[in-house]
Amino acid sequence: MRIVAKIGTSSLTDETGHIEVAAIEKLCGEVARLVADGHSIIVVTSGAVAAGMPALGMTSRPRDRRTLQALSAVGQSRLMQTYNDVFADHAIVAGQVLISPLDFFERSQYLHARATLERLLDLGVVPIVNENDALADTEIRFGDNDRIAALLAHLVQADLLVLLTDTPGLFTADPRVDPGASLIEEIRTVDRALESVAGGRGSARGSGGMASKLAAAKIAAWSGVRTVIAAAGRADVLADAVAGTSGVGTVVLAQDRQLPAKKLWIAFAVPAEGVLHVDAGARRALAERDTSLLPVGVTAVDGRFHAGAAVELVGPDGVVFAKGLARVSSRVVERVKGRRTDELASADRAPVVHRDELVLVPSEE
Repeated sequence: MRIVAKIGTSSLTDETGHIEVAAIEKLCGEVARLVADGHSIIVVTSGAVAAGMPALGMTSRPRDRRTLQALSAVGQSRLMQTYNDVFADHAIVAGQVLISPLDFFERSQYLHARATLERLLDLGVVPIVNENDALADTEIRFGDNDRIAALLAHLVQADLLVLLTDTPGLFTADPRVDPGASLIEEIRTVDRALESVAGGRGSARGSGGMASKLAAAKIAAWSGVRTVIAAAGRADVLADAVAGTSGVGTVVLAQDRQLPAKKLWIAFAVPAEGVLHVDAGARRALAERDTSLLPVGVTAVDGRFHAGAAVELVGPDGVVFAKGLARVSSRVVERVKGRRTDELASADRAPVVHRDELVLVPSEE
């Protein structure tokens, strides 16, 4: 089985940012046992920013981006050193892989990242993945490793995504304030009700939270990958997740209908740069007949974008129902919107979004 396991900052560091070596020893020990059983594993790790704080004498997480990037640069090497040392005790070689959004947004980079990770796994290496926070631009970064883990699970065609956190999984309510809250053990579809239960951010030291994990599980589900959200401190949590042990955490099942690689990439990896408002007829045609979006169906344009940029499609009800890559710029769309093909010059008759580059957003109802 191929597994992507992500562990969060709060599970790896203490309140002051010092690396909890025992937590990494536990994780690496479980990974080593699974590797010995013939499984391939990629570890996605958070914790670099927190690990850099004590080295620079900081006791609370700063807010400005440049300082956070500096902390990441300092903490990442310390974090990786710990992983290297602990894995060496199990005769396993770890390899650092720093990912940036461009590795998913640019198709050539996407394929290159896949080839590199495949070769590392072929060589018996356990890749240790983190976002390249030290150099990432503020506007083009993921901001949480849950999403990276889900996209990696798709990239390497994993069988299982495990999101390790400081809680046993998703509860029916916040267990810190509602003693009657119970663990949700299985989710077939991530909908708005579940997203509302998941709430917002997690710990002060991390950038994610249960909402982030549920969003990541949704990406994985549409990749055909089962997800387990579980407590990092649980004994044999990885082995139980692999075995499908009851009560291991919250299991989000894979969808029967999977999005093709390119459409999954469009739906979840590429940020939208604009919004196209379409009429009811265009929405029906796109949803029911798998057509391209033509200029006549567009009623309004929000944002400025170039040809090839990702755009969201909004129906008359104001709800986003699809996403795609625009074949023309926002300037051209403004000029041709609402006009029939036979009213346009030949140069302007291209679809606004071609059906091969359009994906209906998975329903949240």
